Amino acid sequence: MFTLRSLVANASLKLRVLVPGPDGAMDEPVAWIHNTELPDPSPYLRERELVLTNGLWAGQATAAGFVASVRLAKAAGIVFGLRAQTPATPPELVRACRDAGLPLLEIAQTVPFTEVSQAVSAMYTDQRQRALIGMIRRGDALATAISRGAGPSGVLDVLRRDHELPLAVVDRMGRVLAAAGAELDDAQIGVVTAGLARRPPPLELDLRLDRGTALAALFPVGAVGDVDAALICLRPLSGLDPAERAALEQAARFLSLEVAKQQAVQAIEMRFAGELLEMVLSGGQRTAEVSGRLQAFGVDAAGPLAVCALAFAEPEPATLPGLAEAAGEFLSAAGIPALVAGGTQDVVSVLSWRRPEPELPLLAERLLAAVGRRFTGRRVIAGLGGVASHAAGLRQPLSHAREACRVLRRSPGGPAVRAFAELGTHRLLLGLVDSETLRGFSRHLLAPLREHDARRGSDLESTLRAFLDHDGHWAATAAALHIHVNTLRNRLAKITELTGRDVGRTEDRVDLFLALAAETG
Repeated sequence: MFTLRSLVANASLKLRVLVPGPDGAMDEPVAWIHNTELPDPSPYLRERELVLTNGLWAGQATAAGFVASVRLAKAAGIVFGLRAQTPATPPELVRACRDAGLPLLEIAQTVPFTEVSQAVSAMYTDQRQRALIGMIRRGDALATAISRGAGPSGVLDVLRRDHELPLAVVDRMGRVLAAAGAELDDAQIGVVTAGLARRPPPLELDLRLDRGTALAALFPVGAVGDVDAALICLRPLSGLDPAERAALEQAARFLSLEVAKQQAVQAIEMRFAGELLEMVLSGGQRTAEVSGRLQAFGVDAAGPLAVCALAFAEPEPATLPGLAEAAGEFLSAAGIPALVAGGTQDVVSVLSWRRPEPELPLLAERLLAAVGRRFTGRRVIAGLGGVASHAAGLRQPLSHAREACRVLRRSPGGPAVRAFAELGTHRLLLGLVDSETLRGFSRHLLAPLREHDARRGSDLESTLRAFLDHDGHWAATAAALHIHVNTLRNRLAKITELTGRDVGRTEDRVDLFLALAAETG
């Protein structure tokens, strides 16, 4: 767009300002020019168009009526063209424009309106050329910043060379990836992450900023077809001119490349971390590879190593997107070298630990607090497996940490952090046995009960669980199941027949209890 002032500045047009209009009117953008001699051009005028006229409507309308119709259409102003019959602009037109607050320019008789059209077209061509050159130049600078590893901060630096805008880049996990001229508090970051979770995300967000400015513009940053972050400008969309919006949209596209690159790196690291845990658990020859893998993650494999398993308490899913990243960020900020691997059941952290072991629960509590702020409203728990003296001894702490985490997930209202050594004695014993061996023992012992329940629609397994939960008390178990004691007696006899274990004998009852405990673990 152009302005009336820029048009007047073109000496070849010989324009003279008769009525400048209200303050700032000469600097307001003009959409285009419109040549008309209609007594009422308002139905055909677009907002912010500049009217060119020779006054041929004078016999059909008054100057005040013509100006009123132009004002009604929200035009930018009027250019009156002098001719032999009207060598001066009619005074009544000047008065009407002054009264209406509408800018009025006068163009010399020797200058045809076509020259105005050509001048405006040249302005538009120049603006578009400059905008295109600017976009190409900015694109080159953005590509250079990305290729040199400047990341989101480099992208914002390029943007602010041309536009002094308050900017921030926030991902869907609430991490501020970069900021320039903008500071967001936790509440505002929460508003951004909630906005990114909407489909589609909003164009503006109410961040309730200082001095009553509430709206901030949001430009989605996507990777692999999803919205993973946003470029936030702490100004409403209406406060951005077209050049600023174009620059922000271009920057958001380049940020998508950076986010995609980061996601690829994180996916590779997570895969290698998961493979390392499998090596630890498999034991045997692959144990020798563990040290090298740990060193690649910056973890001293020759020194003491602690294991912590993290998950959300039931009935939440055990893990959610971003849980592993949140744990990794906390440990990195705390200056603790760690390997963090996310799975479907938990997130495991193997970390260098040269402090006293009793300090490990304190670190876990701080970790849970940090993660809890990221995932508000969800209860996070952590199981600790103890400390191994070196990488070769990681298998048992890893199994113990996961077992403690599984127990905590099924204990609503219990402690958020617990070490494996603090669990019940039977849990300690189960943790010492290979998981595949345990599951095989459990399936073999409980299979006859489950087959009978499935075939007959009976409740033998639930009856056994209730009997053990009530410490073998017949009356209490029957009352809990809402059945007669004789019915309970018959069911327990059937359990003995099917499993070969007599619930009246301590050693057989222990077998059944451990089989159920192993199955639920």
